[in-house]
Amino acid sequence: MKFNVPSKTLYAYVAAVCKVINSKNAMTILNNILFDLKGDSLTITASDLENTLSATLSVTEPEGEGKFCVDAKRILDLLKELPDLGITININDENLAIDLTYPGGKFSLVGINGNEYPSTREEVPQSQTMTFTAPMKQVLSGIDNTLFAVGTDPVRPQMMGILWDIKPDQITFVATDVRKLVRYINTMSAPGIEGSFILPVKPANIIKNVYAKNEEVKIILDPKSATFISGNFNFNCRFIKGNFPDYNRVIPTGNPYTLTIDRTEFLNAVRRVGVFVDPGNGLVKFKITANELIMKAQDTNFCTSARESMPCDFNGPEMVIGFSAHYLIEIFNTITTEQIFISLADPSRPGMFLPDTQSEGGNLLMLLMPMTVSDF
Repeated sequence: MKFNVPSKTLYAYVAAVCKVINSKNAMTILNNILFDLKGDSLTITASDLENTLSATLSVTEPEGEGKFCVDAKRILDLLKELPDLGITININDENLAIDLTYPGGKFSLVGINGNEYPSTREEVPQSQTMTFTAPMKQVLSGIDNTLFAVGTDPVRPQMMGILWDIKPDQITFVATDVRKLVRYINTMSAPGIEGSFILPVKPANIIKNVYAKNEEVKIILDPKSATFISGNFNFNCRFIKGNFPDYNRVIPTGNPYTLTIDRTEFLNAVRRVGVFVDPGNGLVKFKITANELIMKAQDTNFCTSARESMPCDFNGPEMVIGFSAHYLIEIFNTITTEQIFISLADPSRPGMFLPDTQSEGGNLLMLLMPMTVSDF
């Protein structure tokens, strides 16, 4: 086999598929990338058995067809250092010796028979699949707004991913770790189907880093996995098994008081005060009045404390409530509007965080459980 390809083009696709490969794999062959040459089309594949990412690109002057595997780290490191010009890859079909050449340089590697690479795809009857098309912008918005709230406790594996609750006219993305919850409803496209699945964190990050925001993605759902097809990439990932908690039951419907604050001013103040929190709980106490918000933090172990005040607009009675500084920073980094509405009921019930204006086709709601405050 033989083919020519621009070095930086090949590097871009190899770097993309390498995001699937784990640092430690159960099978040694998974440390490799599979190359499959058919005509003038080269498909590059990497897998960790749970997730499989393929990229297809065009090559010139192809000779022969076949499959071979190359150590992922070695080929990635080499391509990264090559100059931006055309390279020729020649594979000996008998012993799989690989020669990579370009004007002024030659590199030799040893490949592995591509037929040894494990196939992770199961053939699923079309009657058991559902297909819809969505803008990649919709998918990425759902992931960006919810990924930080995904749980990390293996005791609750169903919370270690993002729920996609798909309705004919919208997609709802949900993530929670018990302390915080994010629900993002997006009506940018109408899937025309109804179903749900839990997307794990690793494939969510791969989708963020590989797919372009301005393209369409075809999503195929089967009983165990989802396949994302867009442009030059084909990504298959397994679902998390189990049922996601009923998120609608925990969202308050009767929080009568609204606190309106400047996002940037509040975020910067919490960051400063957060330096002085007790690292064991991260508690920041808030005293809210009609026109002023006072925040305090204290670390009794080191006899340090902090206090700041800022203007606000609050339509309820004076209230003292506590929240984790770390969770507040995550929420205020994710919501990007100029002002944020915080809907409250009392110091024991969760607060709802809402942007002052919702994005086009989107509806974002964040929920945060308060912490116990004995005094201010």
